[in-house]
Parts: sequence; C-alpha cells; structure tokens
Amino acid sequence: MAQLDLGRVAVIGVGLIGGSVALALRGASASNDMVGVGREAENMRTALERGVVDRVAESAAEAVAGARLVVIATPMAQFESCFAEIRDSLAEDALVIDVGSTKREAVRAARAVLGARASRFVPSHPIAGAERSGAAAARADLFTGKRVVVTPLHENPPEAVQLCTRIWEACGARVSRMTPEAHDEVLGAVSHLPHVLAYALVHEFAKRENAGELFGLAGGGFRDFTRIASSHPEMWRDICVVNRDAIAAELERYVAKLGSLRTLIEAGDGAALETLFSEAKSARDRWLDAVVRDSGR
Repeated sequence: MAQLDLGRVAVIGVGLIGGSVALALRGASASNDMVGVGREAENMRTALERGVVDRVAESAAEAVAGARLVVIATPMAQFESCFAEIRDSLAEDALVIDVGSTKREAVRAARAVLGARASRFVPSHPIAGAERSGAAAARADLFTGKRVVVTPLHENPPEAVQLCTRIWEACGARVSRMTPEAHDEVLGAVSHLPHVLAYALVHEFAKRENAGELFGLAGGGFRDFTRIASSHPEMWRDICVVNRDAIAAELERYVAKLGSLRTLIEAGDGAALETLFSEAKSARDRWLDAVVRDSGR
C-alpha cells in the first residue's frame, strides 16, 4: 500500500485524543503540516512546545483552509457550531472525521449544518483514552493496537470511508464498522455506564461526613474502579446528555442487578453469591484473554 500523504491536517480541539491523532500521523510520516486550534491559550502553547502542532490558528475556519484532513476533537456540544464555522472554508476534497464517543449526534449535526457536504464527513470513535486530558497528555502510541469504530453514512463515497480507515490504521489502530445507532447502544453499555458509575461512587463518598476517613482507607480496588472518574467532566457531561436514552436504559438494568445482589446479601445466600461472582470472573477472564489475543495480531 502506498505511503499515506495527507498534506495539511487541521485538528480542532488539541487535547488528549486530537493531539494524539496529530502525533500518531506525524510519527507515521503521513503529514508534516499540522494546524491546531483550541479554546485555551496555555494548552495551545503546550501543543506547540511539544511539537503536537506546527501552527496555531486563530479560528477553526482558518485552521481548515487548505487542509485535506480535518479532525474534530471538541466536546460533543460544540459539534454543530464547529461544523457551521468550518463549512465555507473546507476544501472540496477535504475529509472530515471526528473522535466523539457518541455517533448519532455527530451525524445529526453534520447533516443539519453541512447539508450535501456531509458526504465528506466519516464519523469515527477511537476506543482509547486516559484519565489525563489536554495536549500535555497526548501520545503518539495512544491508538496502537486499540480499536477504532467507523460508522459510515450512506452518502459517504467509498473512497472517503477507505481514506478514513487508512488514517486510523496509520495511527496503529484496528478498525471496525458499525451503524451510528448500534455504536451508541453498545458504547452506552460498556463505556458510558462505567464512567457514570465511577463518577457516582466518588461523588457519593465525597459528600459523606466521614469522607476523609473513607478516602484515607481506600486502596487499590477503589483506585482501579474509579480511575475513569478523573476523566474530562465536560466531555462526559455531553456524552450523557446526547446518549441519555441508551445510558438510562443501561442504568435501569444495572439497578435491577444491584437489587438482585442486595437480596442475596441480605439473605446471606453465600452459595448464590459465589456462583454469581464465579460467572462474572469467568466472563471477565475470557474477555481479557480475547483482548490479549487481539493485541497480538
């Protein structure tokens, strides 16, 4: 396969994910002309100092001028205004991708604002991240061996979907395809729900009168379970709002499961608890084995 040559790349929102895309594409020699734009001046200075971007634009419209690839890495609530700002500055052959954790809202915003030019927008979601945020946290290897879900639109030309796939593969990722609807339902369960639970548990303990004692005695299990509660609050606010139907359904199922567990605990049914815990352990072990096998490909 020929070397990927993207020319100018515009990254709108140079944080952990957007910055890591820039570093990964630079590392793959896919572009040496990275233009970034962001809301926080200090973060953009960090992006320049670290070589995440080569230039900082004054606006999103300025950033995308002449770019062949545009990466939208802003919080979901900004997608519609972002599309509106860049619409008239996009090159005819520019490919627009995003890194958002929900896809139905991204698709709705693109179609509403870009109209026919939404055919140049190929939605995608890298299943990768960390609890740290900002350009200082960006890493060239963030996507190596990780899965990226691409959710093509019916109006996308095949070459646009193919280029999106090649871009993520150049970043080291393994690409899967889903519909936007299926993506939001599945990620609502395995990604959005765990983040909500982590935030809820930390918040519950923080509001108790003996919060100091609780956190003082918390160990590795609490740290591991709640690690993702250190994620970017604004990003997760938007995810919960735009994917609220899927998340609410998953919360209802989880509350029912907790109710079943409470019944077993109150009854002192050790045998049933052990069976449930054993089944859960086996399922997680099988999942981890599959992750190891996939990462070794």
